[in-house]
Amino acid sequence: MSSCIKKDLVIIGGGPAGMSAAVAAYDAGVRDLIILERESSLGGILKQCIHNGFGLHRFKEELTGPEYAYRYEVQVRERNIPFKTGTMVLDVSSDKIVTAMNSEDGIFTIEAKTIILAMGCRERPKGALNIAGKRPAGIFTAGTAQKFVNMNGYMPGNKVVILGSGDIGLIMARRMTLEGAKVEAVCELMPYSGGLARNIEQCLNDFGIPLMLSHTVVEIHGKDRVTGVTIAKVDENRKPIPESRKYIECDTLLLSVGLLPENELTKAAGISLDRITNGAVVDQNRQTEIEGVYACGNVLHVHDLVDFVSEEAEIAGKAAAEYINGKRGGECDVKLVTDGKVRYTVPQKISSADENVTVYFRVADVYRDIRIIVRDGENVLINKKKIKVAPGEMETVTVTPEMIRGMNGNTLSFSIENA
Repeated sequence: MSSCIKKDLVIIGGGPAGMSAAVAAYDAGVRDLIILERESSLGGILKQCIHNGFGLHRFKEELTGPEYAYRYEVQVRERNIPFKTGTMVLDVSSDKIVTAMNSEDGIFTIEAKTIILAMGCRERPKGALNIAGKRPAGIFTAGTAQKFVNMNGYMPGNKVVILGSGDIGLIMARRMTLEGAKVEAVCELMPYSGGLARNIEQCLNDFGIPLMLSHTVVEIHGKDRVTGVTIAKVDENRKPIPESRKYIECDTLLLSVGLLPENELTKAAGISLDRITNGAVVDQNRQTEIEGVYACGNVLHVHDLVDFVSEEAEIAGKAAAEYINGKRGGECDVKLVTDGKVRYTVPQKISSADENVTVYFRVADVYRDIRIIVRDGENVLINKKKIKVAPGEMETVTVTPEMIRGMNGNTLSFSIENA
């Protein structure tokens, strides 16, 4: 093992979050930094997302995923920010020692003043679903199928059923159709879609692909290759209704059943995770409970738009730079709590009242004609009217320094009430 290297900042992950955090930290004065990326090139998941719709908020124009990633890669290279690709981080300790390996350096360690966790997320696999049937060829996660089609030029199959209506599943319904496959149906366990409304419209409705809400796959047929699936309607408890079973002939089943933040390294460092987001518990600077360790992007919570990933990563990058330069903050300790209809908030706490804090949150169901209420005890601080909110769409509110300084207690409660 080589001797321990010392760095002011180590960024784990070279996707949109890692690159944006690196650029922000560099622009805030940090020069002794490095990005560690396990794939052979920077860009993360965006390299396989060849559809457009990226960058509308960030660059005020519509880009494909690779174009968006390239914008940030250019910024990284223009600043000569060092990065190592093909590098797997094996461990992050609570005292900020990063252990990694690659083919050139072997196993090496870095002693870091600050760390930004930007590892992204992975797809939930078939094994987590307990669907009856054997293990035939033809079952893919939607992201794997996307990589096969867009990067390798392989078609996973010709007659497709998609389970789950997350954004990747919706986009792959369109992609498979454009490549000549027949998408028989998109089945969704919940009574609402988990994807963006624009993706439902552009990827399903525009191509006449049926979205079957409150339906799931209960059995996979076929021994060597998928020959079909049996789907069924589910009741209000999400249990299949036996008499509603229906067989659909297909040779491919794509799974778009949720994303899991890649937090094994976070857990190894002893950092607490939020039970709803499966990401770290952070303050408004995206600092975890370990001082000087930050998290941003999809490793923190799953985002709808990469533009918001970049925005969040900038917050973490700037905060890391301030920490390196000696600013510690932490003059207040405000906890953010939810009522259940609001599933979670990010950040989960506020540790300083210097500037506006944008609070991201998701709701538990589809609600119409409601108000988003933020309270300090009985005192209403924010009363925001919304025509409709849905779990697939991230919502935000802004908490101002004046609200924090004027609080009677140390808890802000987020709730949804009828308008």
